Amino acid sequence: QVQLVESGGGPVQSGGSLRLSCVASGFTRSRHSMAWFRQAPGKEREGVGSIDCDDSTKFEEVVEGRFAISQDNAKNLMYLQMNDLKPEDTGMYYCAADHGCWLPLRSKDFAYWGQGTQVTVSS
Repeated sequence: QVQLVESGGGPVQSGGSLRLSCVASGFTRSRHSMAWFRQAPGKEREGVGSIDCDDSTKFEEVVEGRFAISQDNAKNLMYLQMNDLKPEDTGMYYCAADHGCWLPLRSKDFAYWGQGTQVTVSS
């Protein structure tokens, strides 16, 4: 059974940094692609960035240059490093995974989801 568990969220001031973690179990990490999504109150869930099994990454333009994704396959961990955070980055952040080695960033491309971790950026 595939399980994804996020951690690392919390309150932070504008301009600050946070690192989110996602630990995966129940599948072979090296054969899956993973991504981060977020959802702000009253808004639809949106993609943040994805990483494939070759460590290639892709980001939405709104976070490009501020966020980075990395992974540790030996530990089945994926990270989201968020720098220069803005109030508009506030939301619930979700880890997602699916089969294959590519860079999807649409919700419908992912079969497995974590429960989310809240990030709140104050001005």
